[in-house]
Amino acid sequence: MKNFFASRTGVIVVGGLIGVFAALLQFWGNPGNMGVCVACFERDIAGAVGLHRAGVVQYMRPEIIGFVLGALGASLVFGEFKPRLGSAPITRFILGAFAMIGALVFLGCPWRALLRLAGGDGNALFGLAGLVVGVWIGTLFFKGGYNLGRTQKTYGSAGVLFPLIMAFFLLLMLIYPQIQGEPKSGVLFYSVKGPGAMHAPLIVSLLVGLGVGVVAQRSRFCTMGAFRDLILFKQAHLFSGVVALLALAFIANLVLGQFKPGFAGQPVAHTQELWNFLGMVLAGLCFALAGGCPGRQLFLSGEGDGDAAVFVIGMIVGAAFAHNFGLASSPKGVGPHGIAAVFIGLAVCLFIGFTMRRKAA
Repeated sequence: MKNFFASRTGVIVVGGLIGVFAALLQFWGNPGNMGVCVACFERDIAGAVGLHRAGVVQYMRPEIIGFVLGALGASLVFGEFKPRLGSAPITRFILGAFAMIGALVFLGCPWRALLRLAGGDGNALFGLAGLVVGVWIGTLFFKGGYNLGRTQKTYGSAGVLFPLIMAFFLLLMLIYPQIQGEPKSGVLFYSVKGPGAMHAPLIVSLLVGLGVGVVAQRSRFCTMGAFRDLILFKQAHLFSGVVALLALAFIANLVLGQFKPGFAGQPVAHTQELWNFLGMVLAGLCFALAGGCPGRQLFLSGEGDGDAAVFVIGMIVGAAFAHNFGLASSPKGVGPHGIAAVFIGLAVCLFIGFTMRRKAA
């Protein structure tokens, strides 16, 4: 049966759906210009299980769980569940950690950069420019023979381990629901103020996450892949979905009264242009070297890709490092050690890119 979502029209539909539902999730309670942010939401999950103790960003985000489980369901139904792993796991873990650090210097993943722009946040322009530059640097390494090697087929049980972790997180949330005004419920931490305390109803967030997981798995939706394909091959197939996400989120924000143009006073954002740019240069380069944006890595992990799961775990651990070591930004600006972390991350990425090549540049 033909896969509609893999077509150009299908990718546009998927991007548009993500944009509309991201705006609606914000309207239903998620933080401003953060209806969906994979990096921010994984950071909140890290806080929910106590990997960091930044009290304003601790919540077990159901959207992330839904992305993985929705992709798992779609891959099983359509015969695309293919357990595989084994391609440079420690490298992918490190790339995931630095991708998160770069994203938290900017304060958002590629999806949130688009959603911030769709909500009127001009600071997102610097982040998007940085993302493009980071991906462009990655394409130079691709041309020079950069390759992390091939994955290998593995046991079906290995392919479902990460989705089972996500299902376990959901179970924990059901067993230990948030208690009004309390920062902890059982083993889970919950924000009582700040972005972590802002969220749509659990069932709504979960259903949106499951739906996005299904259609994104079918369409191979990926923001990093969109810019990579446009730069390397002049192909706009995935990029058309990115444009649809931005356009439909913008329209939805206008309708919902959520479009507020400007630079200063934007929700969960800062105005340090250079670090908005360089944070996303680091994140974009990490996404390129790892082969997918953070959303795509979640969808791949749902269809049995253990390497993608390692990258996601790296991002979650990276979020813990970012908040425990003062690397993450806040609306006041870059964290005390965020600048050093960006330069270290860029150096590590260049080391990986130059040394993991199968032929001379």
